[in-house]
Order: sequence, then structure tokens, then C-alpha cells
Amino acid sequence: MVSNERTISELYEKLIGKFTDWAEGRPDIRMAVVIGSRTRTDHAADEWADLDVLIATTDPKHYLETSEWTGEMGKPLLTFTEETSGGNEQERRVLYEGMLDVDYAVFPIAKIKQFFTLNNDKPIPAETALIMANAFGRGFRVILDKDGLSKRLEAIIARLPQPLPQPPSQDEFTQVVSDFLYHCVWTAKHVLRGELWWALTCLHCRLAQLQLRMTEWQARASHGRGFDTWFRGRFLEEWADPEVIEGLKTAFGHYDRQDAVAALCESMKLFRQTAIKTANKLNLHYPNDADEKITQWIRSRL
Repeated sequence: MVSNERTISELYEKLIGKFTDWAEGRPDIRMAVVIGSRTRTDHAADEWADLDVLIATTDPKHYLETSEWTGEMGKPLLTFTEETSGGNEQERRVLYEGMLDVDYAVFPIAKIKQFFTLNNDKPIPAETALIMANAFGRGFRVILDKDGLSKRLEAIIARLPQPLPQPPSQDEFTQVVSDFLYHCVWTAKHVLRGELWWALTCLHCRLAQLQLRMTEWQARASHGRGFDTWFRGRFLEEWADPEVIEGLKTAFGHYDRQDAVAALCESMKLFRQTAIKTANKLNLHYPNDADEKITQWIRSRL
């Protein structure tokens, strides 16, 4: 396993080298930074990790609307574009031979420079700080810097605020619980209508995301506000309550009416347990009356 991880890492390093050599000769590419798992020390990249490269260019349209350039780094099996995880920019994803998976996040250089001209005497705006922390906070590696921006990047990362996540207020807690219970009824109605696709999509997406939110709140309520719950469920198996991990085993259903009903009931049970534990820890109110009436209605119909 270690030998294979080393081989994969070497292949990615060769790809980075090819990209850097090629980008050096492209006047429009001003900066390139490796981010993500291949720069982390905490949960460092294993053989399954992809490569994330941020490209700052004067011509982002070229790299998003054409794909021939990806062949400079290797032989692509496929490529496509999608929104970045923050949803503010686009990235080109490429799968090279050997199943080397690369995300090229393409940013206008003007936007990058705007970030880097933040006034040292003023706090970094919260939205900007979040974007910067998500992209660079767990590690980064500058592989190309034609305009001398890397020192500025390092300085900004060093002064990013490290606020502890706030526990949910009663209104925020009620909002998430209400959202979950409402969509349990919504899911049940679509099962009754025979629309399993819609029902399971809601169960596996909407309800699962609300379960994740509650699981994060519970973890921080139990271990402290500074407890690291990562992002979007990364490494959930390591930080979530063991009862949540066990409950998730039956909270997802197959494309089958009976299985969908069972998974919905198990999802409701798991969410209820997680939410009540969170409420007890944070002295919040859980809407037992609404839960009981909704649960009874679903059981009577399904």
C-alpha cells in the first residue's frame, strides 16, 4: 500500500511538473497554486486523493471553453466543467490515464489581485475570509508566480481570523428541525404517489444534508466549539457520534417502495436522536408535539 501511494504521488508530481513547465510559457497564466489534500499535513493525501490546481489567468474563458490544453499534462480520458465547491467560479475536471483526477479551478487574475490588495489595517471581510480559508487554510503550494503575489498570499493567510463556530440559536435549530420534518412528509407523499425517484432524491439529498448539519452541531456541542467537523461531511466516520454512524447504515434506501419507507423511518429516528441530544446539550427546545403528529401520520399512511 505504501509503495503504491508513493507511486501515485510520483505520477502526480510529474503531472505538476509538466503543468508548471507548460504554464511558464503561457503569458496569460500569471499564478498557479496547488491546494487541497495534496498540500495537507492533517489527513495528508493517500493514493485515492485527487489534485487541485488553482489557475489565475487573464483569459479564464479559454481554459473553460476549450480542453485541448489539458493534453499538455498527459492523456485525458475525459474532461468536463462544473462550478467550484463555493459556487462562485468554474473548474475544469480532467481524468487522465491511470485514473489521475485533476481539478483545474480557473480564476480571473483580477479577482485574485483584488483579494491580495486587502488593507492590512482593516479586518478581512467575513465572506472573503471564508473563501480564503476554504481554499488555502489547510495548506497550499505555489508552483507558479509571475507577479510576485505569493508573499502577499502568505501574509493574508497568516492573518485570517480563526473564529469558533457559534452554536445554533433556538431559531436556527427550529429552522433545521422544521425543514427536516416538513420534507419527511414531502417524501412520504411522493412514495404514496408512486414517485420513488423524487422521494429517494429528497431522502438521500435534502434529508441527508440536514442530518449532517445536526450531526455537526451535536459533535461541537459534545466536544467544544473548536472541535473540527471538517466540511461537507469529510472524514465524518472519524468525528461523528458513533450512534450516528451506526444509524446511517439503515438511513438510505434502494429503489424499492418498501425499502424507501423503511429508510425514511430510520432517517427520522436517527435525526430525532441526534437533534434531541443536541438540544439537551445546548438547552434548546425540540418540537416533540409536531414530531409525534408527523411520525404518526407517516406511519398510518405508509
